[in-house]
Amino acid sequence: MPPTTLPPLAGKTVDFTLFALTRALDVVAVTLWTRTRSHRWHPEHRTPRLAHLARYLADPAIFAFSASVIMWSWFYSPTRLPRAYNHWISRAAAIDSRLISALRLARQGDFIYGQDTGQAPLLEPLCESLHMPLEWADPAKTIPIPCEVVHMGVGPSCELHALRRFLRSWLFAMEMYLPLQFLFRLRYPSLPSFLAGFKGAAQSSAFLGAFVSFFYYGVCLARTRLGPRLFSSKQVTRQMWDSGLCVFAGCMACGWSILLEKRSRRQEIAFFVVPRALATLLPRVYEKRYRIREQAVFATSVAIVMATVAERPQRVRGALGQVLGRVVST
Repeated sequence: MPPTTLPPLAGKTVDFTLFALTRALDVVAVTLWTRTRSHRWHPEHRTPRLAHLARYLADPAIFAFSASVIMWSWFYSPTRLPRAYNHWISRAAAIDSRLISALRLARQGDFIYGQDTGQAPLLEPLCESLHMPLEWADPAKTIPIPCEVVHMGVGPSCELHALRRFLRSWLFAMEMYLPLQFLFRLRYPSLPSFLAGFKGAAQSSAFLGAFVSFFYYGVCLARTRLGPRLFSSKQVTRQMWDSGLCVFAGCMACGWSILLEKRSRRQEIAFFVVPRALATLLPRVYEKRYRIREQAVFATSVAIVMATVAERPQRVRGALGQVLGRVVST
């Protein structure tokens, strides 16, 4: 048979298109909310407190959902994330690759509780290095794998493990944020300025630390602490928890750490994360003959944003709106 040739592929500009699409959708949402404000059925008139809460939680909820999609992809479909982004998450999470492999095998049906599927050697070296019984690594003998193995030597307490994860991730983030904060203040150095920089770095680091600790604690709550108490083992088995439900709980919990950040930064972080979450749901490359579809989405999105900047610049939120507003006004 003659060798098959792949059709010409495109997709290098998908990230730019998704960024433009995200900003355009935000502009449309803000415009619809603003233009319908005079109607009686608008939430600000019928349920003002609920409307205020919705506006307050809109950006955190969008970030939390996007973060859950990204973390789920990092666990089960890491190839859908850019390599650098994948590597950065792995460094921040600092989880043993053998634990990730066990959870992936459980989801694939190869790591089964109560059955000898030959997967015990996967976690045995980890248990041996942590001075734990080797039986804990065997799904045929131990149901479920104890949280103490997931804690990687911290101890049996899930709360202590979450606290240790928070402190470790906080220090990890401070190594990045603190030099940047001080670098921005070198032009006009002063003690109050450096103290403000330290405070900002500490707050952003707390957000990242809580993100990691919420994820781990959500996993523990689902698989051993809370999940089995809320649902009987007949409804939701231990296998089901470790086949994806515990990871799902951690993914849903971690993103709400954004509430520790300043409200203005929540917008920018959400705008940064949403396109990456969308990229995990779409193919990274596609046949070149379909490129006109991406071009149409990009052109329409840019047109919406630029037209809004020219007429109602306050509806383009965040730093991008400020920059484009200055460009258009000059």
